[in-house]
Amino acid sequence: MKANEAATRLGDLLIRAKRVTETDVARALERGRQYGGRLGDNLVAIGAIDRDTLESLLHRIPAEPTTIAATGIDEKELTGLLVKLIYTRHLTTLRQCIEAIKLPYQIVSELVRLAIDGHKLHALGMRSLNDSLDFAYSLTEEGRRWANEDMDRLHYAGPAPVPIEQFNEQINLQKLTNEIISIDRIRATVADLEIDEEMIEQIGPALNSGRAILLYGPPGNGKTSLALRFVSVFKDVIYVPFAVEVEGQIIRVFDPSVHIEVKRTSGDEEGDSSFVRQDIYDARWIPCFRPIIVTGGEMSMEMLDLRYETTSHTYEAPLHMKALGGCFLIDDFGRQLISPATLLNRWIVPLESRVDYLKLNTGKSFRIPFEEIVIFSTNLEPEELMDPAFLRRLPYKIEVGPPDAVRFRRIFEAACEREGVAFSDEVFCAIARKINYEKMLEFAAFHPKFIVDQVVATCRFMGQAPHFEPRFIDYAVNNLKVLARKDPTIRQTTSK
Repeated sequence: MKANEAATRLGDLLIRAKRVTETDVARALERGRQYGGRLGDNLVAIGAIDRDTLESLLHRIPAEPTTIAATGIDEKELTGLLVKLIYTRHLTTLRQCIEAIKLPYQIVSELVRLAIDGHKLHALGMRSLNDSLDFAYSLTEEGRRWANEDMDRLHYAGPAPVPIEQFNEQINLQKLTNEIISIDRIRATVADLEIDEEMIEQIGPALNSGRAILLYGPPGNGKTSLALRFVSVFKDVIYVPFAVEVEGQIIRVFDPSVHIEVKRTSGDEEGDSSFVRQDIYDARWIPCFRPIIVTGGEMSMEMLDLRYETTSHTYEAPLHMKALGGCFLIDDFGRQLISPATLLNRWIVPLESRVDYLKLNTGKSFRIPFEEIVIFSTNLEPEELMDPAFLRRLPYKIEVGPPDAVRFRRIFEAACEREGVAFSDEVFCAIARKINYEKMLEFAAFHPKFIVDQVVATCRFMGQAPHFEPRFIDYAVNNLKVLARKDPTIRQTTSK
């Protein structure tokens, strides 16, 4: 049968993961037409990918279950879920049921048979003589009554969940440390940032370790920009489930606001033979790029616990569970709604053991891997935020300091070029002098863009072409720092 719409072609995943190119796939397909064989074998044959890399990637792809038992979910639960999907989404055909529950044809057919035997469904017949997927079904009165009652118990009606055991196994298969980052890859990723070679040499081992990282230094020097680049260094595709089942409870994991799905390319049409293998991966899992979750001052302890939804009787996964396989950035660390000590105490064990425990409303606790890079970014003094015991558990501490004069000049030139403003030594020296001596400020990486943007805005307001003018420069530089107010008692004394 043809793959359903939710099944992304495995060959396309290799393209999107930058393991092969579209040209490679085209050549391999042409070879396959001449000599036969699977696309993966032909990609190896033409030298587009080596066998070990291919097998490693294929090993991490969740295999499509062939039986109800292989799903890891009780058949009664799956049958009930299918009935609720038909009830809530007004499904009629087998094709619609397969797409909704994200299980293969043979399993959904068996669930339909179980529902019919349980008097919850009855068959309406074929809608098309050429396609068994168009066989139609309808809920019986008993089926509608049962679905309505079961919605009160568990309102979840979505793709079939994966059991927590399969979830944990998959997370360990796709952890960050499985992918080795080279110095050339980091250089390419931060090429548009002014980063010292020494910092690149520190970043590489930190990323390859998969351990927690502390970025510290004065504000405005690119700590957040640098952290956001970390995850883009990794190229592997990971798989995120729609939902996880624990002790009969459903936890929603996939979050479109966090997880960026690896979609098929426009040329990958239904029925195309662009498979690495002829089978299809488990559609309960969505292929995604490694996630990065960013939290700032709004972060609270509740965000690190399962959130129980009383109306649906389901759970929403906490942020760090959604970040598994990627990065979790705590920006402006030390300025959260919770104290640094409280947050650090919550994570001191997971950061060390690479394991975390979550608790259901029933009181049942369960274990998940803690396979992600946690990045603490702060402009406060680290020694004032955490005790020596926790600092010891942050093996990589990278200072992101102010740029020197040479780097500051390069950043300034780049900012001028982007905005089409003429750059000159005279202008640069004047601005540098105002920052260092008049305002008594250190250079910061954000200064050039800040000043150029403000000068351009002033020029536009004045109806002039963007250019540097002494008073426009003064306006911009003055906005870098609030002018100190004089002591009112001194002013009053003087006025007498």
